Amino acid sequence: MEKNIDELIEQLGSADEFEREEALGELQIRSDEAYDSLVDALKNRNKNIRRYSAQVLGYIADERAIDPLVEALEDNNKLVRREASTALIRIGEPAFQPLVDLLKHDNWRVRGAAAWALGSMKKPEAIEPLEELLDDESGFVKSGAKSAIHQIKEANNL
Repeated sequence: MEKNIDELIEQLGSADEFEREEALGELQIRSDEAYDSLVDALKNRNKNIRRYSAQVLGYIADERAIDPLVEALEDNNKLVRREASTALIRIGEPAFQPLVDLLKHDNWRVRGAAAWALGSMKKPEAIEPLEELLDDESGFVKSGAKSAIHQIKEANNL
């Protein structure tokens, strides 16, 4: 018997890795039907549901998910933030400018996540805005910006 979308999303919070993987795959297959529920799940109380919902949104790479994933970069859980960053990388070009804009965010965690994501995108256009973070008050952000610039330069032989 096929599970409904809400059951699959609840399954993302399971401690059983097999159950989680089954739900991840099924939600990807049913992404059109699951999209709204996955976005809503980014605000679930269960950190694993938030984390794996971000992961599925990255796999389906729907541009509509950019704003909700950007919001998820403010999550208190670093694994949720990491999955949201990775999802934005997977979405690619449409997520580039929103990530650049986040380099000026008030929250250092968000600035750091954006720097990391931009480094992974390897676009030379990100170098200049990233350089502005080299004097950031947060050591995490400075380090992330430095690493991102290095990644971009290396990938583009600059």
